[in-house]
Amino acid sequence: MRKPRGSAGLNSHLIGLWNKLKEGITFRKILLLMLGAMICTFGIHNIHQRTNITEGGVIGLMLLIEHWLNISPAYITPVLDIACYALAFKFLGTNFIKLSIISTIFISGFYKIWEQFPPMLSDLSSYPLIAAILGGIFVGVGVGIIVKQGGSSGGDDALALAISHALHWKLSRSYLFTDVVVLVLSVTYIPLTKIIFSLITVTVSSHLIDWIRDYKTKNDHIT
Repeated sequence: MRKPRGSAGLNSHLIGLWNKLKEGITFRKILLLMLGAMICTFGIHNIHQRTNITEGGVIGLMLLIEHWLNISPAYITPVLDIACYALAFKFLGTNFIKLSIISTIFISGFYKIWEQFPPMLSDLSSYPLIAAILGGIFVGVGVGIIVKQGGSSGGDDALALAISHALHWKLSRSYLFTDVVVLVLSVTYIPLTKIIFSLITVTVSSHLIDWIRDYKTKNDHIT
């Protein structure tokens, strides 16, 4: 029995839509996005949340909301990310958005996974400098892997782009602005001395992200 022409046209349209959606997305990229999300969330859950050493930007805002409203990062993260992406959608490429959506799903999922287990690292609350450096390494490596694939670990990138466009700032200044604002707000539940360590972890993570991103450019055969 022959299919109606309308059905064949619909199938063709769906196939074309699917091919467009998966364009620029490979199995390797998906695995690396998953790896980056796993590393990043592991560090935040086992170090940042236990020692009250926060990050700036959306990660820091997520920790702030979790503290005051007692809402799991598994639910906060996608809400904040969607809001940031909606704000800056017209400034971002389609491929960036697709990869960022995938990484956001992984990040939300791994937060939920880590919450099912007891802490896997020793409590570093008595060693804030070590916690700041180690936490920055986890976030920097995890986010760096995600950015290296052309995606985003969260809404930080989208938010920074929107601020840069609206205020005509350099992108680096936009990132700094969001970090400082969130860290200042975090003084409401984190002692000022710990905010200093938060600045250390932000510095470590940002330099690692830059290093991993630049390493990709110089060593394309590895990626």
